[in-house]
Amino acid sequence: MKSPLSTLLSEKQGSVYSVSPNTTVQDAAQMMNDHHIGSVVVLDETKLVGIFTERDVLKRIVMKDLDPSNTLVSQVMTKKITTVSPTTSVHKAMEMMATLRLRHLPVMKDDKLVGVISIRDLTGYISQSFKFETDTLWSFITGDYPNTA
Repeated sequence: MKSPLSTLLSEKQGSVYSVSPNTTVQDAAQMMNDHHIGSVVVLDETKLVGIFTERDVLKRIVMKDLDPSNTLVSQVMTKKITTVSPTTSVHKAMEMMATLRLRHLPVMKDDKLVGVISIRDLTGYISQSFKFETDTLWSFITGDYPNTA
């Protein structure tokens, strides 16, 4: 998959959800539940300062018995963030996510957040690419071309 992430981002539907560092864990988790997402990026105005994920909730809130309504995202977010650029290939992003055990990758261009790619986004994109390739090869082999008239 040599396609750049910009291709995937242009086809991806949905928004990038963010919270400020001063958001409570309760409010961030509510946003994640409301939108059926596994993470939110943490922005200090427009600067990416962290990511808050379902894993953070489990490891840093539940396991430490912290009160989500009195804990700020800035206290428990993942601060060491791996990012990619829109020119990063789908293959490279998949490799990074597997090696680093990540489920979400913020996509940055000129220090500005332009999107977030999830492992689900990548697997869906790759699956669609394989389907297209398989359908094309099958049409070639069988001579059963779609009607282009």
